[in-house]
Amino acid sequence: MEGEYMTENTANKEWEPKIAAIVCNWCTYAGADLAGISRIQYPPNVRIIRVPCTGRINPFYIVKALQEGADGVLVSGCHPGECHYISGNLVARRKFATLKSFLNYIGVEEDRTMFTWVSASEGDRFAQVIRGVTAKVKSLGPASKLVKKNIKSNP
Repeated sequence: MEGEYMTENTANKEWEPKIAAIVCNWCTYAGADLAGISRIQYPPNVRIIRVPCTGRINPFYIVKALQEGADGVLVSGCHPGECHYISGNLVARRKFATLKSFLNYIGVEEDRTMFTWVSASEGDRFAQVIRGVTAKVKSLGPASKLVKKNIKSNP
């Protein structure tokens, strides 16, 4: 009986994407904080991972997020010329362009991974970016490429 109830409830719910947002501590995270303080509404689908600088992000972190079940990944940092670490955001942009090309080559849809700039004073822009990312990933449906499958062995 309990299993039927669970199935009925999950069938009625619409699928919502899980999005990992890897953001710069100095700009985008502060913009997200401003959005929260200002009570600007945006979808709750995003889990924020704060890093000192987007230039320090290993591209394999993005791949790992997709493997572990994220339907989309957003990387967001300071605007060009405003990086607290001089050029970290430009380094991140180059790494991300290369990774995105590779992911596209292996069949991961282009809109599953995105890169944006959001400053600390752009709480409204942060909310708009999250709405846009959520809508794009939702239109793609659940991720199927790179996702690790649970293999249960029968003894």
